[in-house]
Amino acid sequence: MKSSRVSFVAALAAGSVLVLSGTAFAHVSVQPGQAEKGGYSTIAFKVPNERDNASTVKVEVTLPADHPLASVMPQDLPGWKVEVTKSKLAKPLTIHGKQITEAVTKVTWSGGKIEPGRFQQFPLSVGQLPEDADQLVFKAIQTYSNNEVVRWIEETKEGAEEPENPAPVLKLVAGTGEDHHDGAAGKDATKTDAKAGHDEHGDAEKASAAGTSDTTARALGIVGILVGVVGVAFGVLSRRRAS
Repeated sequence: MKSSRVSFVAALAAGSVLVLSGTAFAHVSVQPGQAEKGGYSTIAFKVPNERDNASTVKVEVTLPADHPLASVMPQDLPGWKVEVTKSKLAKPLTIHGKQITEAVTKVTWSGGKIEPGRFQQFPLSVGQLPEDADQLVFKAIQTYSNNEVVRWIEETKEGAEEPENPAPVLKLVAGTGEDHHDGAAGKDATKTDAKAGHDEHGDAEKASAAGTSDTTARALGIVGILVGVVGVAFGVLSRRRAS
């Protein structure tokens, strides 16, 4: 009896841990969690629905004002309406020799639904990412169908515990400065062409050799037939003379 009670209590405790941990980690986050400094990247805000009795009907993401992004393009999502808000910059940006006086400061998705037990990703193409920062903090506001609002705006302090409603963070890492993909592709294409040329040359040599061998075989066959005919005739004549 005691063993059954202990097992029940242990199972209940394990279930509670799983439920609590699931709730604790169900934050609005940026996917993937990092991108290269100075480049362009496609990121997505992963928004889970944390309520059992309401759906998420609106998501607002505020972009960092201390590092404005000149290019922000949302991807269309079926069932969702997207609104892009731009603001004048206090200090204009110069991107590729062009001066930028305004930038996107907020993106809002509405009209759709994230049902209980589901999540939705909201993609954005962003750039040019700053080179003088190690991270970008995006503040998100999640609105439910029962008018509840959850503000994912708290910044995580270094060395401190994660806040209850942390803001999504995109880590920025140093880039390689080289386009290895294109280089590798070019090398592979060169190797492929060279191999193809070599194979064609080899095939031509093989075909030529095969043709020569076939001609020789035919000539030898004809000679053999003639020799055979001559031999038969010679044998017949020899028999007649002997008779």
